[in-house]
Amino acid sequence: MLKINTNFQKLSGSYLFSAIAKKIENYKNVNPDKDIIRLGIGDVTRPLTKSVIDALHTSVDEMAHEETFRGYAPDLGYSFLREAIAKNDFEKRGCDISADEIFISDGAKCDSGNIQELFSLDNTVGVCDPVYPVYVDSNVMAGRAGDYIADLSKFSNITYMLCSAKNNFAPNLPEVMPDIIYLCFPNNPTGATMKKSELQKWVDAANASKSVIIYDAAYEAYIREDDVPHSIYECGGAKTCAIELRSFSKTAGFTGLRLGYAVVPKDLIMNGYSLHDMWARRHGTKYNGAPYIVQRAGEAVYFAQGQEEVKGLVNYYMQNCDTILNGLKDTNLKLFGGINAPYIWLKTPDNMTGWDFFDFLLEKANVVGTPGEGFGPGGNGYFRLTAFGKHENTVEAVKRIRNVL
Repeated sequence: MLKINTNFQKLSGSYLFSAIAKKIENYKNVNPDKDIIRLGIGDVTRPLTKSVIDALHTSVDEMAHEETFRGYAPDLGYSFLREAIAKNDFEKRGCDISADEIFISDGAKCDSGNIQELFSLDNTVGVCDPVYPVYVDSNVMAGRAGDYIADLSKFSNITYMLCSAKNNFAPNLPEVMPDIIYLCFPNNPTGATMKKSELQKWVDAANASKSVIIYDAAYEAYIREDDVPHSIYECGGAKTCAIELRSFSKTAGFTGLRLGYAVVPKDLIMNGYSLHDMWARRHGTKYNGAPYIVQRAGEAVYFAQGQEEVKGLVNYYMQNCDTILNGLKDTNLKLFGGINAPYIWLKTPDNMTGWDFFDFLLEKANVVGTPGEGFGPGGNGYFRLTAFGKHENTVEAVKRIRNVL
């Protein structure tokens, strides 16, 4: 008789943002006249830039002619995009990453969920707490997380590395290093960053313990301070212990196109096995490649005009961060983040839970954010606001929040 993967039953009832969407839908059904401003999900609102649109049109036209038509993309990505990434994202920052160490995908979320397939189920896992939910949920599905402890809102086999105001929302090195360590900086959800000297300590510790760091750098384009690394490979020794994930979604507005990449260095050898070769085998077996037209659009991001357009997008959203920080700084909310990341992390007032504050803002201000509890037990009593809204909506949302506090 068929048996199912019972690990799925250990997950919460629905993905965090699906639960939020259902709450909003229920509220709208009862209050159809209410104008809701959404500063919850991290989806972009600015249109694709001219360079990207021009590349899409050109590549679509190519698909209409026999001599320029493209079928399946190469398993690991077209060389024109991989070479552009290697040159612009790494070589220019002094990182020794070659094009054939870059694996093109349809987004960092997929890669962060799939990368765990390279590792045995008896490995230990460490995550920042609070944390992007996919890191935990994908390990739960695989059967690596152990049992759920309801009283603690934790899984028994996962090390939750607390990130709080006391450590500037960057985790302290654990006494025993987990085998697989997920780090996301600039951080989602807290907006925190880690200075290069601090990140170097993690790289050194991972090499010493033969651990692997999964480094999610999806928000590196939003870094505004000089001493914050854009890549883990700015740290010495990172190529022997770290995999880096990147995304075009928030950098260039590709949430509707889907494009990202993983960097798996050839020097990353564990137990005598090349993780680079293993990921290449997994990629070729389970993935048919991002579409040609999307990869051409990604290439356009690295042209001179494309780089200026990306800066414009980033500046637009970071202006929203400044609007939120400046607009709420003299309220009873304690605000964090928003300096090097498009997220504001705030302590809820009056000992409210994050979900209580969600309901409060939805009903009283018609503004939507994200409850901190959705990101793990360390998020209890916190709340996330995103800067990815339209500027005029952000200004109005701040006004509404101030009026109800």
